[in-house]
Amino acid sequence: MPDTSPVDPTIDLLERAIAQMGDVIAAITPDQASLPTPCENWHVRRLVDHIVGQILRDFATAARGGTPDWGAPHDAVGADWAAEFRSRAQPLLEIWRAADLERPVPGMGGEAPLRGRADQQITEFAMHAWDLTRATGQRRTLDPELAEHGLTWSKQVLKPEFRGPGKAFGIEVPIAADAPAYDRLAAWFGRDPGWRPEA
Repeated sequence: MPDTSPVDPTIDLLERAIAQMGDVIAAITPDQASLPTPCENWHVRRLVDHIVGQILRDFATAARGGTPDWGAPHDAVGADWAAEFRSRAQPLLEIWRAADLERPVPGMGGEAPLRGRADQQITEFAMHAWDLTRATGQRRTLDPELAEHGLTWSKQVLKPEFRGPGKAFGIEVPIAADAPAYDRLAAWFGRDPGWRPEA
């Protein structure tokens, strides 16, 4: 019999974040590989390599309760980015679906439930989906609930000392409280919400 048990809300959001990212990557054309992105000094090819080759690998380790080596070199990503993303994302989803999200795992601030690592992945995929749609001029509506979830989670864990020159995140950009969800997410992570390739 098929499993009819309800899907955990975090896993549902993660599935949507992965599906959205897959759609965004599938819409990128080869001639867009060298375009700049809102991530300073990152072009489209480098960002896709990071997503497909590194993020999926490292979150598979995280989903199993391990500690990823976020800076380790990753395998090269082939020419068919969308196919590689799908082939690597599906096993990761299966790991997450089987995981005990309340299991305590080590983190930067001490032990915390594994669920937080799924929240982190949702946030990264939401942010990078925005990066890539802006970079490649895709006119698609991104799932606002993913951005809202990412904002809620990251505002609990992103400390001021993580921001600034040479740090993982830029300084928060001021923005109206009623701005669209992805604009607020971009501003929170130090990006210019109005960024365009020609800007």
